[in-house]
Amino acid sequence: MERRLQRELGDFLRSRRERITPADVGLPAGPRRRTPGLRREEVAQLAYISTEYYTRLEQARAPHPSREVLAHVTRALRLSDVERDHLHHLAGLPPGPPPGPSREVRQSIVDLLHGLPAAAAVVLSATYEVIAWNPLAAALMEDFSALPRPARNLIRRTFLAPYRHGRRLYGVTDADEFARTSAQHLRSAAARYPDDPEVTGLVEELLTGSEEFARLWAAHDVADRPTLCKTFEHPLVGPVTLRCDVLDITDRDQRVVIYTAAPGSPSEEAMRLLSVVGTQTVNVPG
Repeated sequence: MERRLQRELGDFLRSRRERITPADVGLPAGPRRRTPGLRREEVAQLAYISTEYYTRLEQARAPHPSREVLAHVTRALRLSDVERDHLHHLAGLPPGPPPGPSREVRQSIVDLLHGLPAAAAVVLSATYEVIAWNPLAAALMEDFSALPRPARNLIRRTFLAPYRHGRRLYGVTDADEFARTSAQHLRSAAARYPDDPEVTGLVEELLTGSEEFARLWAAHDVADRPTLCKTFEHPLVGPVTLRCDVLDITDRDQRVVIYTAAPGSPSEEAMRLLSVVGTQTVNVPG
């Protein structure tokens, strides 16, 4: 049984290595390669282990790797959360809790977002970072592709002055309610990922930079208050009132937020206009 798992571990590592190109991990392609994917020595370099040891892992000749080695190999091979768990099981070490909130969005969810031409839709991580969006969401809210990653976090956009740029969270009418709800969700996320430096760092940044967040955080509330309707004060088309639906992606600890206008409403016409102009003339910071 143990020998079989060692062989499966080696085969799994080899299959993951062969699917990654040097460009995927920022390495030069170099001379012509006889086999697809990365070389063993390249994976070993990325995982901070010796080439000899990694080779023995693939050849089922190495002892059980430690959790630290598995963590390095997971990052080097860009494994998904499911692949990470599978790797741990093959190594005889049941996976622990996820190291932090997942930022990997399934392709089917990305396709769903882009298959909603009349709706603005985003995917939020457990810490309210916008990690995927469709063109209409960029036109309604902001061109997230033009922002550095910290500025894509809606909790930062709500509480911290460097990210607010004078208009609180795209001029939404329920900004205070959103502030309360996002603080509650972040408290729950902090309990799920107590050792993740990004989560703890975000909380400390907010506690230091916002008296309002510190007050909400001190309340220890974790209740959820779903918002069913939201009005955006858009700089080009004016107020846009939209229905707000939230779909949970439980296995990734993510949320899909979908904004739609009531049929025949002025907001539906405003959304049609935004779908035409896109972000070309409305890239106004929120």
